[in-house]
Amino acid sequence: MYVKEKDANIKNGDNMATLFLCIEIFLARIIDVSLGTIRTVIVVKGKNFIGSFLGFIEVTVWFLVVDQALSNANNNIFIVISYSLGFAVGTYIGGIISKKFIKSKLEVQVITSCNIDDMIKAIRDNGYAVSIFKLEEKQNKYMLFMEVNSNKFNNLKRIIKMYDKKAFIVVNETMFVQNGYFGLNK
Repeated sequence: MYVKEKDANIKNGDNMATLFLCIEIFLARIIDVSLGTIRTVIVVKGKNFIGSFLGFIEVTVWFLVVDQALSNANNNIFIVISYSLGFAVGTYIGGIISKKFIKSKLEVQVITSCNIDDMIKAIRDNGYAVSIFKLEEKQNKYMLFMEVNSNKFNNLKRIIKMYDKKAFIVVNETMFVQNGYFGLNK
Protein backbone atom coordinates (compact mmCIF):
# COMPACT_ATOMS: atom_id res chain seq x y z
CA MET A 1 0.00 0.00 0.00
CA TYR A 2 2.80 2.42 0.92
CA VAL A 3 4.57 1.80 -2.41
CA LYS A 4 1.44 2.67 -4.42
CA GLU A 5 0.99 5.95 -2.47
CA LYS A 6 4.64 6.85 -3.00
CA ASP A 7 4.37 6.14 -6.75
CA ALA A 8 1.21 8.28 -6.95
CA ASN A 9 2.95 11.18 -5.15
CA ILE A 10 5.95 10.95 -7.51
CA LYS A 11 3.61 10.90 -10.52
CA ASN A 12 1.69 13.95 -9.19
CA GLY A 13 5.02 15.72 -8.59
CA ASP A 14 6.09 14.90 -12.14
CA ASN A 15 2.78 16.24 -13.47
CA MET A 16 3.22 19.50 -11.56
CA ALA A 17 6.82 19.85 -12.75
CA THR A 18 5.67 19.28 -16.33
CA LEU A 19 2.88 21.84 -15.91
CA PHE A 20 5.31 24.47 -14.59
CA LEU A 21 7.77 23.64 -17.38
CA CYS A 22 5.01 24.06 -19.98
CA ILE A 23 4.06 27.45 -18.51
CA GLU A 24 7.72 28.51 -18.43
CA ILE A 25 8.26 27.46 -22.05
CA PHE A 26 5.02 29.15 -23.16
CA LEU A 27 5.88 32.48 -21.50
CA ALA A 28 9.51 32.45 -22.63
CA ARG A 29 8.45 31.79 -26.24
CA ILE A 30 6.07 34.73 -26.07
CA ILE A 31 8.99 36.93 -25.00
CA ASP A 32 11.50 35.67 -27.55
CA VAL A 33 9.10 35.65 -30.52
CA SER A 34 7.71 39.09 -29.64
CA LEU A 35 11.29 40.40 -29.53
CA GLY A 36 11.95 38.76 -32.90
CA THR A 37 8.93 40.41 -34.47
CA ILE A 38 9.84 43.82 -33.06
CA ARG A 39 13.49 43.33 -34.11
CA THR A 40 12.45 42.57 -37.69
CA VAL A 41 10.32 45.71 -37.92
CA ILE A 42 13.08 47.85 -36.41
CA VAL A 43 15.76 46.50 -38.77
CA VAL A 44 13.50 47.07 -41.80
CA LYS A 45 13.21 50.70 -40.67
CA GLY A 46 17.02 50.97 -40.74
CA LYS A 47 17.72 50.91 -36.99
CA ASN A 48 20.31 48.15 -37.12
CA PHE A 49 22.03 48.80 -33.78
CA ILE A 50 18.82 48.52 -31.77
CA GLY A 51 17.81 45.52 -33.87
CA SER A 52 21.08 43.71 -33.17
CA PHE A 53 20.72 44.34 -29.44
CA LEU A 54 17.17 42.95 -29.47
CA GLY A 55 18.43 40.00 -31.53
CA PHE A 56 21.01 39.19 -28.85
CA ILE A 57 18.33 39.10 -26.14
CA GLU A 58 15.93 37.19 -28.38
CA VAL A 59 18.42 34.42 -29.20
CA THR A 60 19.56 34.15 -25.57
CA VAL A 61 15.97 33.57 -24.43
CA TRP A 62 15.36 31.21 -27.37
CA PHE A 63 18.45 29.14 -26.58
CA LEU A 64 17.42 28.73 -22.94
CA VAL A 65 13.89 27.74 -23.92
CA VAL A 66 15.01 25.24 -26.55
CA ASP A 67 17.44 23.71 -24.06
CA GLN A 68 14.63 23.23 -21.52
CA ALA A 69 12.17 21.94 -24.10
CA LEU A 70 14.51 19.41 -25.67
CA SER A 71 15.96 18.25 -22.35
CA ASN A 72 12.53 17.53 -20.90
CA ALA A 73 10.36 16.66 -23.87
CA ASN A 74 10.40 12.87 -23.22
CA ASN A 75 7.67 12.37 -25.80
CA ASN A 76 5.44 14.81 -23.89
CA ILE A 77 3.06 16.45 -26.33
CA PHE A 78 2.22 19.20 -23.81
CA ILE A 79 5.75 20.60 -24.04
CA VAL A 80 5.48 20.67 -27.84
CA ILE A 81 2.09 22.39 -27.61
CA SER A 82 3.42 24.94 -25.08
CA TYR A 83 6.37 25.72 -27.34
CA SER A 84 4.18 26.10 -30.44
CA LEU A 85 1.44 28.06 -28.69
CA GLY A 86 4.06 30.42 -27.22
CA PHE A 87 5.34 31.02 -30.75
CA ALA A 88 1.85 31.81 -32.06
CA VAL A 89 0.96 34.13 -29.17
CA GLY A 90 4.40 35.78 -29.35
CA THR A 91 3.90 36.54 -33.03
CA TYR A 92 0.52 38.10 -32.30
CA ILE A 93 1.76 40.17 -29.34
CA GLY A 94 4.91 41.24 -31.20
CA GLY A 95 2.75 42.52 -34.06
CA ILE A 96 0.54 44.50 -31.69
CA ILE A 97 3.54 46.01 -29.88
CA SER A 98 5.23 46.89 -33.18
CA LYS A 99 2.14 48.59 -34.53
CA LYS A 100 1.49 50.50 -31.32
CA PHE A 101 4.98 51.70 -30.44
CA ILE A 102 6.99 51.77 -33.68
CA LYS A 103 5.74 54.73 -35.62
CA SER A 104 6.20 55.07 -39.34
CA LYS A 105 5.41 57.45 -42.15
CA LEU A 106 2.81 56.49 -44.70
CA GLU A 107 2.44 57.68 -48.26
CA VAL A 108 -1.27 58.00 -49.00
CA GLN A 109 -2.55 58.35 -52.55
CA VAL A 110 -6.23 58.96 -53.13
CA ILE A 111 -7.95 58.93 -56.49
CA THR A 112 -11.31 60.64 -56.41
CA SER A 113 -13.80 62.15 -58.81
CA CYS A 114 -15.80 64.04 -56.21
CA ASN A 115 -15.87 67.80 -55.83
CA ILE A 116 -12.57 68.02 -54.00
CA ASP A 117 -12.73 71.58 -52.66
CA ASP A 118 -14.55 70.64 -49.43
CA MET A 119 -12.47 67.47 -48.98
CA ILE A 120 -9.19 69.39 -49.40
CA LYS A 121 -10.32 72.05 -46.95
CA ALA A 122 -11.26 69.41 -44.35
CA ILE A 123 -7.96 67.56 -44.85
CA ARG A 124 -5.95 70.76 -44.42
CA ASP A 125 -8.09 71.99 -41.52
CA ASN A 126 -7.18 68.76 -39.72
CA GLY A 127 -3.47 69.48 -40.07
CA TYR A 128 -2.58 67.33 -43.07
CA ALA A 129 -0.55 68.57 -46.02
CA VAL A 130 -1.95 67.49 -49.36
CA SER A 131 -0.83 67.83 -52.97
CA ILE A 132 -3.46 67.64 -55.72
CA PHE A 133 -2.93 66.45 -59.28
CA LYS A 134 -5.62 66.57 -61.95
CA LEU A 135 -5.63 63.22 -63.75
CA GLU A 136 -8.12 63.55 -66.60
CA GLU A 137 -9.12 66.75 -68.30
CA LYS A 138 -12.65 65.77 -69.39
CA GLN A 139 -13.52 63.74 -66.30
CA ASN A 140 -12.94 65.44 -62.99
CA LYS A 141 -10.51 62.91 -61.54
CA TYR A 142 -7.88 63.93 -59.07
CA MET A 143 -5.06 62.28 -57.22
CA LEU A 144 -4.33 63.51 -53.72
CA PHE A 145 -0.88 62.83 -52.34
CA MET A 146 -0.12 62.96 -48.61
CA GLU A 147 2.56 61.85 -46.12
CA VAL A 148 1.19 61.07 -42.66
CA ASN A 149 2.30 59.42 -39.45
CA SER A 150 0.86 55.91 -39.18
CA ASN A 151 -1.01 56.77 -36.00
CA LYS A 152 -2.95 59.53 -37.84
CA PHE A 153 -3.95 57.48 -40.87
CA ASN A 154 -7.34 56.29 -39.58
CA ASN A 155 -8.44 59.89 -38.98
CA LEU A 156 -7.34 60.88 -42.50
CA LYS A 157 -9.19 57.89 -43.99
CA ARG A 158 -12.33 58.87 -42.06
CA ILE A 159 -12.17 62.41 -43.53
CA ILE A 160 -11.69 61.10 -47.08
CA LYS A 161 -14.56 58.60 -46.78
CA MET A 162 -16.80 61.35 -45.41
CA TYR A 163 -16.56 63.14 -48.78
CA ASP A 164 -16.11 60.17 -51.15
CA LYS A 165 -17.11 56.69 -49.99
CA LYS A 166 -15.79 55.23 -53.26
CA ALA A 167 -12.38 56.94 -53.15
CA PHE A 168 -9.53 54.68 -54.26
CA ILE A 169 -6.91 54.79 -51.49
CA VAL A 170 -3.40 53.36 -51.78
CA VAL A 171 -1.12 53.35 -48.73
CA ASN A 172 2.60 52.53 -48.68
CA GLU A 173 5.09 52.75 -45.87
CA THR A 174 7.71 55.41 -46.56
CA MET A 175 11.35 54.85 -45.75
CA PHE A 176 12.56 58.45 -46.12
CA VAL A 177 10.92 61.86 -46.48
CA GLN A 178 12.78 65.11 -47.12
CA ASN A 179 11.49 68.68 -47.37
CA GLY A 180 7.89 69.84 -47.62
CA TYR A 181 4.88 68.88 -49.68
CA PHE A 182 3.78 69.49 -53.26
CA GLY A 183 1.59 72.49 -53.95
CA LEU A 184 -1.60 72.61 -55.97
CA ASN A 185 -0.87 71.39 -59.50
CA LYS A 186 -3.08 73.39 -61.87
